[in-house]
Amino acid sequence: KYKTINTSPSDYSKLAPIMFGLKAHPDEFDLEVVVLGSHLIDDYGNTFRLIEQDNFDIGSKLHTIVRGEDEAAMVESVGLALVKLPDVLQRLRPDVLVVHGDRFDALALATAAALMNIRILHLEGGEVSGTIDDSIRHAISKLAHYHACCTRIAEQHLIAMCEDHSRILLAGCPSYDKLLLSQHKGDYMDIIRSWLGDKVQEGEYIVALQHPVTTDIQHSIKIYGLMLDALLSFNKFTLILFPNIDAGSKEMVRVMRKKGIEQHPNFRAVKHIPFEQFIQLVSHAGCVIGNSSCGVREAGAFGTPVINLGTRQTGRETGENVLHVRDADSHNKIYHALELQFGKRYPCSKIYGDGNAVPRILKFLHSIDLNEPLQKTFCFPPVKDPISQDIDHILETQSALAIDLGGTNLRVAIICMRGNILKKYSQPNPHTFEDRMSLLLKMCKETMRDAVSLNCRILGVGVSTGGRVNPQEGVVLHSTKLIQEWSSVDLRTPISDALHLPVWVDNDGNCATLAERKFGHGKGVENFVTVITGTGIGGGIIQHNELVHGSTFCAAELGHIVVSLDGPECSCGSHGCIEAFASGTALQKEAKRLHDEDLLKVEGMDMKLSEPITAVHLISAAKMGNSKADTVLNKASTALALGIINILHIVNPTLVILSGVLASFYQAPVQQVISERALVSTQSTRVVASNLEEPALLGAASMVLDYATRRTY
Repeated sequence: KYKTINTSPSDYSKLAPIMFGLKAHPDEFDLEVVVLGSHLIDDYGNTFRLIEQDNFDIGSKLHTIVRGEDEAAMVESVGLALVKLPDVLQRLRPDVLVVHGDRFDALALATAAALMNIRILHLEGGEVSGTIDDSIRHAISKLAHYHACCTRIAEQHLIAMCEDHSRILLAGCPSYDKLLLSQHKGDYMDIIRSWLGDKVQEGEYIVALQHPVTTDIQHSIKIYGLMLDALLSFNKFTLILFPNIDAGSKEMVRVMRKKGIEQHPNFRAVKHIPFEQFIQLVSHAGCVIGNSSCGVREAGAFGTPVINLGTRQTGRETGENVLHVRDADSHNKIYHALELQFGKRYPCSKIYGDGNAVPRILKFLHSIDLNEPLQKTFCFPPVKDPISQDIDHILETQSALAIDLGGTNLRVAIICMRGNILKKYSQPNPHTFEDRMSLLLKMCKETMRDAVSLNCRILGVGVSTGGRVNPQEGVVLHSTKLIQEWSSVDLRTPISDALHLPVWVDNDGNCATLAERKFGHGKGVENFVTVITGTGIGGGIIQHNELVHGSTFCAAELGHIVVSLDGPECSCGSHGCIEAFASGTALQKEAKRLHDEDLLKVEGMDMKLSEPITAVHLISAAKMGNSKADTVLNKASTALALGIINILHIVNPTLVILSGVLASFYQAPVQQVISERALVSTQSTRVVASNLEEPALLGAASMVLDYATRRTY
């Protein structure tokens, strides 16, 4: 006699092929069927009728479920089953009892049979899924006398658990015998439309099935809510099945109803689908999401993309179609996984079966010597851990979204923790506020999508901009003349709202200084100053590893240190500022003056009269012996050096870093003037030229990356 006991609808999909096989050989096998567990519950559709529709005679129906859907109810259900099962087993006295899986009521069944010296064949033992199911499954394996497992690694696990190799059959999953035959049935569109409606097409819908993890019910409920939020945002037709009867399911259903899933036009919420129809729906879905074993097992046979959430299936072998989101701690991460998986097709996997499990199991049953002692033997072989995809590995590069709001261009970049610029985008900066914000958000969203394909996890957004900035509020207080309509602008709120990420904003000079602290010469230096020598003169001050902002956020306006009472007029309205002598704009002005007076070009100098005159021409002329150009540059270098000497005397840094396009030119003369004219105590201060190519972007990124490593700035 071979007796199968069905405890849940999912068990029946695995046991039914074996039951049909046994029934087809009445001369060799005598099949008897007992049904218990959630098969007999109205809320789950009284699915024992599916067994009757398949023309199996149900010998006994045992009501063993104590309602309550919490831990205590599960324990009471096991106890109730243990009370009712002995009478049935005593009456039937089967030679072999076939038990499937890892349900708590299956544990009660195996316990009763083992204590009554009934041989047990356990299906799907040796697998690892990372929840309390593991403990139940392994406990049943220890009670069982024979094993029909699905994969080679599961077989190795059973051997490592001391099970006798001669009593283990590597059969494959019985459900594969049926689903591999059903995959190409021509009526699948009728099935899809019957469950999802006439508008839904093949590959354009999602199947969602999430069960509680009984060892961490509250976290299960949280993940379930995040999954529903992600599905609502993703906005595709979705067939969602109610969770199973385990502890926590009642709370999960409340979450679903609170979010209005059952009334949502894009969702169909159902309690049970016949297996033949369910596998058709899975086979032709655009994606399967949740933590059902069907996702990591049966779906692989079709190449259907799967997103496995949480820890319930951790450790199971999977095909390349499965993407794990084990730490499903945000709606955003699940949404990214949907973007990665939806609509893909993967190679069909036969990890769990090749369609011939039932003949192997029948042959194995036939070979059992009923006179053989039940005592087990033991062995301890090594076992290798399975390797599968994980969202935390796919999004493995922790990175920042860096934005540089320049006067000419608006630039966005993805920058990783090491300071590598993985991708950079640039667009002309629009002149109006509305156009600028619209383009900024558009570029950010496009970059976020690209970050996924670049294996990047974006930790936040850093913004570098000209002018005076309140970094505490993320507001640009006053901008430079280069960026019009850009004062009293809240950058943090719209970017954070659009991207669901934290946002930091600071002045471009401060950002360049932060870049040096994290990636450049300032790394590990407690006190240093950065002076930016570009179109204007700016910079930043690091004191005791912290960036100095000042009481009104205008500290380190280094370009406006006055070094001459009767010097040239500066853009700030004052006279004699460093910027009026040494900035790129000031040098360009002097170059144009010399050119207009026909005093710039020297013999051998490559310069066309039609091209714009810049500071580069002035430097080139000086190098080729032009005394007028050399005089201008000496005056600019001296002015810059005097301003830096003032800085040395005020904040006494260890290091001065020159950044910007003119840094390499100014480095040597500034160092020389300091050694001649600074106080003796500061004459030895080193002046170095920055080697960072994108200080503004790197500094914007460093605000994000320093926060991610719990540093302050």
